[in-house]
Amino acid sequence: MIEVKEIKIGGNNPFVLIAGPCIVETKEITFQTVEAIKKITTKLGIPFIFKSSYKKANRTSLNSFTGLGVQEALQILKDISEIFDVPIITDVHTSEEIKIAAAVADVLQIPAFLSRQTELLIEAGKTGKTVNIKKGQFLAPDEMKHAVSKVESTGNKNILLTERGTTFGYHNLVVDMRSLVIMKEFGYPVVMDATHSVQLPGKDTKSGGQPVYIKPLARAATAIGIDALFLEVHPEPAKALSDAASQLPLSELESLLIEIKKIDDLVKGF
Repeated sequence: MIEVKEIKIGGNNPFVLIAGPCIVETKEITFQTVEAIKKITTKLGIPFIFKSSYKKANRTSLNSFTGLGVQEALQILKDISEIFDVPIITDVHTSEEIKIAAAVADVLQIPAFLSRQTELLIEAGKTGKTVNIKKGQFLAPDEMKHAVSKVESTGNKNILLTERGTTFGYHNLVVDMRSLVIMKEFGYPVVMDATHSVQLPGKDTKSGGQPVYIKPLARAATAIGIDALFLEVHPEPAKALSDAASQLPLSELESLLIEIKKIDDLVKGF
């Protein structure tokens, strides 16, 4: 079990929701989303960590939106943390970014494509912050022990491990639910990313997606016994500036969480 502020993750505690829009697009959209999610999770009694990237370093096209600018986006995340009293998780892409991101974020997230970057993992570990390592699409789950050992080498054992699908030929991902069980054997909480797992990477000038599978994957992973559920959520996914084809509509979040909570309570009651 680890703790992020006062939120306990793992150790048979109720699942934690990690959710928010893929990237900080505007202050208005970001505030609208966090306010709605906070209202829903408070009503349902679900611990909540807000997720949004202050920039996107990995985009399919050169012309894709990469962010408002580092300082502006981080200020929005800082304001959200203070106003809504929620922990923040955001991506880091280079060692140089870590210090400025760690000043705002409670959890530093290592993107899947960077999950083998030794220097990045070590520098993130040195902050003492919780480090969420997303399993690379190209890695078997047992290989994540190497990423774990890199963070552990700094003395930091505040680690989360996230499943987000495995490359399956061209433009497709599959989720092997066994990976959640395998990664849990490393002794750290496991997270299911049910939105990136439905991506169809590299379709045309942007990634496609099959959002119809978000809910089934979330339910299945919860039945296995995950410690946290990761969902990218947007008021109008079709208009999102990043991952438009794989975000969950905000209007559908509450009904899904009601189902997930029932499954989680049942599984962890065994």
